[in-house]
Amino acid sequence: MLTAEFWVAVAFVLFMVVVWKVGGFKQITAGLDGRAKRVRNELDEARRLREEAAGVLADYKRRRAEAEKEAEAIVAGAREEAERIAAEGQARLNEFITRRTKSAEAKIAQAEVQATAQVRSAAADAAVRVSEVILKERMQGEAAQDLVRLSLGEVRNRLRA
Repeated sequence: MLTAEFWVAVAFVLFMVVVWKVGGFKQITAGLDGRAKRVRNELDEARRLREEAAGVLADYKRRRAEAEKEAEAIVAGAREEAERIAAEGQARLNEFITRRTKSAEAKIAQAEVQATAQVRSAAADAAVRVSEVILKERMQGEAAQDLVRLSLGEVRNRLRA
């Protein structure tokens, strides 16, 4: 009975009795209860922070989706605007080409009219000169000269008209 294990057991029991009498168990349980309460509070705080983070993440995902939709709408609007501007540019170009074509055709028609008038005038002048020469050779005298002048003037007026 006087073995070392026996004395260790007696010392342990005495130690426990002293701790109990001094109120050590109450302090240990109070300390453990306080620690459990702190851990519970920290877990609650962590849970609250996690829920808050999940809310923030959901908000950012929603905002990101909205931003992507807005970006797509902007791109679609820009495409439509570019297509509209291209169509307007094409219409203006076609209108410009049509106006220039009409203007060129009018200038060509005017040049044709002028060329025709110049050719007629030149032909009339040549015909008058030739007729004058021929009539001078065949007709002679004052009456012939008057007749030639009158006829040539009449021919010149008709050819120019």
